[in-house]
Amino acid sequence: MKLYQNPVSTTCRPIMMFIADEGLEIEQQIVDIMAGEQYGEAFTKINPNNFVPVLEDGDFKLLESSAILKYLAEKCGSAAYPTDPRARARVNEVMDWFNTSFYRTFGYGLVYSQVLDNCKLPDDAAHKLQVSEGKAQAERFLSVLNDNILGQGAPWLCGETITIADYFASGMVSVGELVGCTFDAYPNIRAWYDRMLALPNWQSANAGVYQWASFTEGPNYLSV
Repeated sequence: MKLYQNPVSTTCRPIMMFIADEGLEIEQQIVDIMAGEQYGEAFTKINPNNFVPVLEDGDFKLLESSAILKYLAEKCGSAAYPTDPRARARVNEVMDWFNTSFYRTFGYGLVYSQVLDNCKLPDDAAHKLQVSEGKAQAERFLSVLNDNILGQGAPWLCGETITIADYFASGMVSVGELVGCTFDAYPNIRAWYDRMLALPNWQSANAGVYQWASFTEGPNYLSV
């Protein structure tokens, strides 16, 4: 198998960490997304969406992070993707929620709108409104995560043991590092995130986000 990835990518890092934690032997090829390699002819043939990650397993190809995590977990028989139908459905549900609700508001609405030029509105007044609204919407879903998903007393998103939902979500939550998020107002999120940070392969798999954060230091960002 081969994974096309970039160590800064929010959607690649969870897969890289899962591979490390499970001890999987998968070839990894870095795509230089900062230089625009993903738009080149060679990579466009691999993924016409021009995004990483991409997983190739012989003539089988997957282009979405969530699907890649599920496929790898299924293929290696990982306990992080439970076989019980209800437990698996809960994992799938939480991953879908992060992808469709949380990441849209927290990632793009609050964080990327402050650090990525292509996510900023050109008019300063409009941009300030954009970020303010992004923060408000992000806080809404952070409250859902804190009070409902993590508010039942379990240490992980789907219960007593870590699942691929935790891996998937951690990449999205970690982009808060770019604008100095502490999550102090959300103690259940803070405690869960600290558990992720304590995992043995966290630092090596997520070094890219800290490197990125070193370049975004300085401005007074809106954060949570």
